[in-house]
Amino acid sequence: MKAVVSWVEDVQFKAVTGTGHEITLDGPEASGGKNAGARPMEMLLVGIGGCSTYDVVGILKKSRQQVADCKVSVEAERADAVPAVFTKIHLHFVVSGTKLKEKQVQKAVELSAEKYCSASIMLQAAGVEISHSFEIIEI
Repeated sequence: MKAVVSWVEDVQFKAVTGTGHEITLDGPEASGGKNAGARPMEMLLVGIGGCSTYDVVGILKKSRQQVADCKVSVEAERADAVPAVFTKIHLHFVVSGTKLKEKQVQKAVELSAEKYCSASIMLQAAGVEISHSFEIIEI
């Protein structure tokens, strides 16, 4: 797995993933940016959110749950000192479907957090406190 990040101008960068997808990274105007893209630390949150949601949906489908939608809101706290690393991250899943079993959703979230989501497990190993919650919407 690889990526290439190239400086564009000021504090803007273009990232190209190993699979050929482009992402614009930029800083706020207060830091010399134009707010033309995501912040690098936001991308870490996108990564953990994408990784864990991928797992949850896959686990629910394998357990024959009728999942129609899954969203995760990811919120983080950062240290006040430099480097301003994440200290806490909370993931809240909203799973929609028909006749979803609460125990199956809970198990999917736990398996992702404890066994499958590489991003989450890596950040936990670095000392980040990661918590999870979920709600089910019947459709």
